[in-house]
Amino acid sequence: MIKHKRLGLLIGLAVATFIFVFGGAIVPAHAAKTVTIGINGSDHRQWNPAEKTLAKEGIKLKFVTFSDYNQPNTALVNGDVDLNAFQTKYFFDDWKKTHKAKLSAIGKTVIAPLALYSSKHTKVSQIKKGDTIIIANDVTDEGRALTLLQNAGLIKIKNKTLPTVHDITQNKLNLKIKEVDASQTAHSLGDVSAAVINSGVATDAKLNHKEALYTEQINKKSKPYINIIAARTEDKNNTTYKKVVQAFQQEATKKAIQKIFKGAATAAWDIKLK
Repeated sequence: MIKHKRLGLLIGLAVATFIFVFGGAIVPAHAAKTVTIGINGSDHRQWNPAEKTLAKEGIKLKFVTFSDYNQPNTALVNGDVDLNAFQTKYFFDDWKKTHKAKLSAIGKTVIAPLALYSSKHTKVSQIKKGDTIIIANDVTDEGRALTLLQNAGLIKIKNKTLPTVHDITQNKLNLKIKEVDASQTAHSLGDVSAAVINSGVATDAKLNHKEALYTEQINKKSKPYINIIAARTEDKNNTTYKKVVQAFQQEATKKAIQKIFKGAATAAWDIKLK
């Protein structure tokens, strides 16, 4: 009798080792996988539909939050995360070239226009002579921000894809353009006239997209500013990572993006830009 009990216990332990319940699905323990994704900003609710889909296949997503725009790519190169999802294709290509990094874009996520926010003004015409406007200091967001300020009628710049502050040709209001890390643009909003802030930072700061003084125009020139999921080049054909991209690019994610960002970001994997 004792031998039979021991045998039953051993069988039970073996079964427990082989299977477990994950998100409502029973999967082999050895098949369970965790994919770590580096993000910038704390809000990853748009990934909820993908998490539910992937759980059925025994894939769990773990998110690691970084505080600036360089850390997620460095972490990816070093193998501290499996993927990252925080940057535009333009920023990615520039960073990869500058750092000679072997990284690849494996999927599109959203396109999120920059916007000019203010805690002091309700329209662009209220910005006064000598006021300070904050913009991000990375090459991509700086160029986009300056183009936005030109389109808003505040400055004029040279006709370049990504201008810098040195390309300002007209500044009638003698505005002071202050450059800070993109993650800090919202924090100083109360101390300046206005700030050009990207969607993720604005969402974290609970800024209302509809109350922005001016919003970046989205058209066919915006293609480089579509956000992407990145992997190490050696892993670009990884079957699990492809499943992560596919799970994100579903109709339920589109609805989540619309609900969460309320127009401040749009699903971009099948968007048609005019």
